[in-house]
Amino acid sequence: MGNFADVLIETGRRKSSVLVVGLDPDVRFFPDFLAERAGGSARRASEAIYEFNKIVIDSAADSVIAVKPQLAYYEIYGSDGMRALEKTIDYAKSRDLIVINDAKRGDIGPTSAAYARAFLGDGPLAGDMVTVNPFLGTDGYMPFIEAAGENGKGVFLLLKTSNPSSGEIQGAKLESGQTLCLEMAERFHRLAGRTRGVNGFSYIGAVVGATYPEEAQILRKTMPSSIFLVPGFGAQGGKAEDLGAFFDQDGNGAVVSASRGIIYCYADDRDWKKTTEGEMRGRITEAAEKAREQINGARFSRR
Repeated sequence: MGNFADVLIETGRRKSSVLVVGLDPDVRFFPDFLAERAGGSARRASEAIYEFNKIVIDSAADSVIAVKPQLAYYEIYGSDGMRALEKTIDYAKSRDLIVINDAKRGDIGPTSAAYARAFLGDGPLAGDMVTVNPFLGTDGYMPFIEAAGENGKGVFLLLKTSNPSSGEIQGAKLESGQTLCLEMAERFHRLAGRTRGVNGFSYIGAVVGATYPEEAQILRKTMPSSIFLVPGFGAQGGKAEDLGAFFDQDGNGAVVSASRGIIYCYADDRDWKKTTEGEMRGRITEAAEKAREQINGARFSRR
């Protein structure tokens, strides 16, 4: 089936982009033309979410290589919300976009194996990649790695996340003197080094937040075979000028996610609730293209 890291890299070359748009739909930030459809029931809200996602996908498709649905925003609405997610996954695939389910799953062996089948198999929630919480140990994350390899898909293992308190656990010092984050990075590197594709990268990637560029420099050297999923760019504080640390000398090795700064870019206006569909589409297209250009400027700055 090939190595999914090669799909990521070759898609990035074809589209001259490594931008991922996060699909984190919150009906509180929908313009009136969508918000009016969302009231009264979980079904109505979920239908509005799907329409919102289609607008985002259509508007950003030329500038992005992937979408990243954050599952919490769909689980809020129960089965209706999950149906909206299923439809969103199908629609993104119809637009030739990679789907990264931001599920952050991880459990004991048999349950992780079930989660892996759900997100990396051929069921209605399956995408191309999934984020995985590795902090339960090898029996929590190996089922995902095995399923990804068998099905020609990929995983992003949480490593240095973008949230301010991430250092409380990920930065904890071990008896060896190094941090838990670096210990995990070395473990992941050993796995990734055995599963490299033709472009030198593995389908076993890692989540490294844009808000920690200094740590990213160390992790890039420690994990030269892993593609980083880089959340936190834009609204969360990650700066374009700091992104070079996440890439190798050829501008490969990372995909960068932006959510609020693109999908809610129209909300900067005072009367944003009155934004029309046409205005929304135009603003999102502009925001996605701007983000793509900023990221490209950073990723090639090391040459």
